[in-house]
Amino acid sequence: MTRTPVSTAPERSRTLLTRARILGAARQELGRDPDSSLSDIAEAAGVVRRTVYGHFNGRAALVEGLVEDAAQALRQALAVPRVPVTDAVTEMARLVLAVWPVGDRYRILLRLAPQDLGAERVAEVLAPARDMAEAIILRGRQQGVFRASVPPAVLTRALEGYLLGLLDCVNGGAWSDDGTATATAALIAMGVDGDRAATCVRGLVRPEGDAV
Repeated sequence: MTRTPVSTAPERSRTLLTRARILGAARQELGRDPDSSLSDIAEAAGVVRRTVYGHFNGRAALVEGLVEDAAQALRQALAVPRVPVTDAVTEMARLVLAVWPVGDRYRILLRLAPQDLGAERVAEVLAPARDMAEAIILRGRQQGVFRASVPPAVLTRALEGYLLGLLDCVNGGAWSDDGTATATAALIAMGVDGDRAATCVRGLVRPEGDAV
């Protein structure tokens, strides 16, 4: 009886490392030029084009791989345990500080053509953060700290567009931030006093720049 070969742990590890290297090269090359070819990405990853096809059967699959990684990173960032707070201003600052590094890492996705992603897929990826933001905004309205003239769902989408716009400015070289200035700006956009917003964000960030 012939047994089907089973991948060993080292082989699987090498496969995952190669996949990660290809995706890292894709972030680099697509960030440099959104029209980069699979050959460009293979060269940047130090592999042959055939190896790229062994992991992704084309550009669409490669982009989807980036999207899947971004979605997983976003879920992980939102799931990090934090000390509960009742203040919606602090909650919102924490949310922005948590998602900004993920957005910054995968901001090259914003430079891709709409057909590479699709509005429905983008909405699916952003849904966890969108739902959390809307719940925080609702509490903030109840506490009287966020704008009450705009429905929470609409204000959530406005905040989302604002943050994506800042990420796109990073792509264009017009904005550079570790998330703190963005978190402060986001709170101000929600209607929070500027001094309170800055104080809140400073209180959440350690000297080395890690959010608490």
